[in-house]
Amino acid sequence: MKKKTSNLTNLDSSEEDISFASLFDGVKPVKHDRHELSRKDRLLKLKQRQYSSNATEKKANAMFEFSDGFEASFSNNGPLKYVAEGERTDRVKQLRNGEIAPELLLDLHGMTAEAAKNEIAALLFVAHRKHYPCVCIMHGIGTGTLKRKVPSWLVQHPYVIGFHQATLEWGGNSAVLVLIKQNEEHKKYD
Repeated sequence: MKKKTSNLTNLDSSEEDISFASLFDGVKPVKHDRHELSRKDRLLKLKQRQYSSNATEKKANAMFEFSDGFEASFSNNGPLKYVAEGERTDRVKQLRNGEIAPELLLDLHGMTAEAAKNEIAALLFVAHRKHYPCVCIMHGIGTGTLKRKVPSWLVQHPYVIGFHQATLEWGGNSAVLVLIKQNEEHKKYD
């Protein structure tokens, strides 16, 4: 058998004398006052954090409260429409012309005013977070209670750019198409 010759060259004798331990002669170990969690404790903490973030999200859904005392006035001539101050009116015209289709639909038929408020707040939160530019809220005609209140609630919400009475395809005068404000704030959650 032939012996394999090494391709490694001999190191200088000065480099051989330096050992790993000698490089760290003056180093003292770092003292820490942290308590080391067991695997079980770490899993428990993780579950608590997840539960806390879910609870925070649920609170954020219902965090915005609409005022029943505020009643917006709208023109009786023509369809129901609104554009928030400082926003472009051409987007609402696109709603009127059916150029923007809603990505979420909320049907309020049979709901109480209180339940409808909570559902609208949750819808607007989700639409804003998921970057949906338009949603449709079907309030129905019935006694007209929700038909009067929904536009007044929408005017109060900070995520609403504007709204317009829905096209016939999306419910006509028993529904409203809502434009949702978009920003970069919630991208980190998606």
